[in-house]
Amino acid sequence: MKEIIAIIRPKMMIKTKEVLDSLGFPAMTAQRVMGRGKQKAIIQEVSFDIEKTELLEEEGSMRYIPKRMITLVVPDEDFNLVVETIMKINCTGKIGDGKIFVCPLDEAIRVRTEERGQKALV
Repeated sequence: MKEIIAIIRPKMMIKTKEVLDSLGFPAMTAQRVMGRGKQKAIIQEVSFDIEKTELLEEEGSMRYIPKRMITLVVPDEDFNLVVETIMKINCTGKIGDGKIFVCPLDEAIRVRTEERGQKALV
């Protein structure tokens, strides 16, 4: 199994979720996160005014950029499909498209039934 952690633009969350669901990967965890990288500001990314001064830095840039982080666990044979799908949906060619991390996962356990491994994923 592989754990896939993707950090994407907020406005791409719905489309990413819908496409992954249609491919048979409906289970994921999504979080609102703040981060920083090469992207210095948001241009037409969110539909609210930035009023918190701790987010603002110099003129035209921000200390932290709002993003969405999705985490999902997939069988080893499916991780390439999921990663390529996330990349295809989220690639605009501009700074701030996001990052994807793939981690090996030793075990998954469904708490309610105690199912393990692949059975715990679906």
